[in-house]
Amino acid sequence: MRSTAERRMAILEYMCERRHETLENLMFEFDVSRSTIIRDLDELSRHYPLYTKPGNGGGVHMVEGFFLGRKYLDGKQQELLERLSVRLDGDDLKTMGSILKMFSVPKMDN
Repeated sequence: MRSTAERRMAILEYMCERRHETLENLMFEFDVSRSTIIRDLDELSRHYPLYTKPGNGGGVHMVEGFFLGRKYLDGKQQELLERLSVRLDGDDLKTMGSILKMFSVPKMDN
């Protein structure tokens, strides 16, 4: 039997691979109750770009572009680079933009 932390890491890995899944399939895959999978997803969504969406086409989604093992900027790093970029122009601004795009945590589209 896995610990809660091990199960949550397994869910995260699974979602990074699948990108989209239903609650029912996650309940089945990890042999847990609906309330347990909801708690797990709630906790994971606090730290990773994972979200739920109701209705047709809904379910559990991992934001496109996010992958485990990839290095991302933390909030302070990203904020610093964004502040510095307003002083740049030309190729330097393009280079900074590419760094921010490559290493920023992907955001959910609204």
